[in-house]
Amino acid sequence: MRLNEVVYSGAVPVEGYGPGFFRLGGEVYEGPILVMPSGISGWGGVGDPSAILAAADQIDVLFVGMGAEIAPLDPAFRAVLEEAGIGVEIMASPPACRTYNVLLSEGRRVGLALLPV
Repeated sequence: MRLNEVVYSGAVPVEGYGPGFFRLGGEVYEGPILVMPSGISGWGGVGDPSAILAAADQIDVLFVGMGAEIAPLDPAFRAVLEEAGIGVEIMASPPACRTYNVLLSEGRRVGLALLPV
């Protein structure tokens, strides 16, 4: 089997996560975070679409990690993002991190909004 090194071309992949935190680019971020092509920031959670909308022209799909378990997303929150042309995929935070990393390695225009596990 041939193994290839994954190159993320300037974007920051998720390196790890645990109870209440995420590790990206060698730094630990506590609480909910938003990972966009423009950078990593704190996030107000599923009631706060403003930072996501500010980056709407940078991404095609947003993965929303709902914490340890998948949970329904507020339909109004989803509608605001979809009206801005952003596809929304909800899942638990661990698979959201993995999916984000895979698509990021393929050069896709993806964002990640995470609630901690």
